[in-house]
Amino acid sequence: MQKDSNLDLKDIKVVIFDCDGVLFDSKQANINYYNHLLSKFGLPPMSQSQVDYIHMHTAEESVAFLFRGTPYLEQAQSYRLTMDYMPFIKDMVMEDGLKQLLTLLKPRFYLALATNRSNTISEVINLHGLGVFFDMVVSCLDVTRPKPHPEPINKILARFKVNPSQAIYVGDSLIDQQTARAAGVVFVAYNNEELEADFHVARLLDIADILGIRTG
Repeated sequence: MQKDSNLDLKDIKVVIFDCDGVLFDSKQANINYYNHLLSKFGLPPMSQSQVDYIHMHTAEESVAFLFRGTPYLEQAQSYRLTMDYMPFIKDMVMEDGLKQLLTLLKPRFYLALATNRSNTISEVINLHGLGVFFDMVVSCLDVTRPKPHPEPINKILARFKVNPSQAIYVGDSLIDQQTARAAGVVFVAYNNEELEADFHVARLLDIADILGIRTG
């Protein structure tokens, strides 16, 4: 765990998480999902730069990016809304220590999720038995302006009637960093030393230590 600030977190009331790359290693699931969509229209699998893009953006933005310059954009956007995501959820790998961390945090904090996932997030959370932990889930469908705009975080702060200084956001991408900074909340970077953050952690349970909760 690397502490990059002198912040005092004794007043934190809300812990907000990103989904992909934080709760789950979902890169392979996302690759399989979008490659299936591309193959449906006879297009080749994604390049590495396309993989990097879809990991951070909404499904609508990702499909627009993948299908730009093709005659299939409108059809692809319609098709993704009817696709069954369940076959791809099995490819998502829950991060080590996640349920232990959430169990430790639940009695002490409000727990929320701010993600650029859309209509798939409920299936992902429920299938992995995480619904009991989260007091609020905000997807890109619940806001007018998804991340990196601060609206998803602001919506959570308003729900629990807290100030930005009373919340932390755990993310793994540049978009998460930008979102946290725009919202004015403490940013915890998970498994990404390249991000500018108030704290860097390599294990999810390090978040409990940051918040003064003994894990041993």
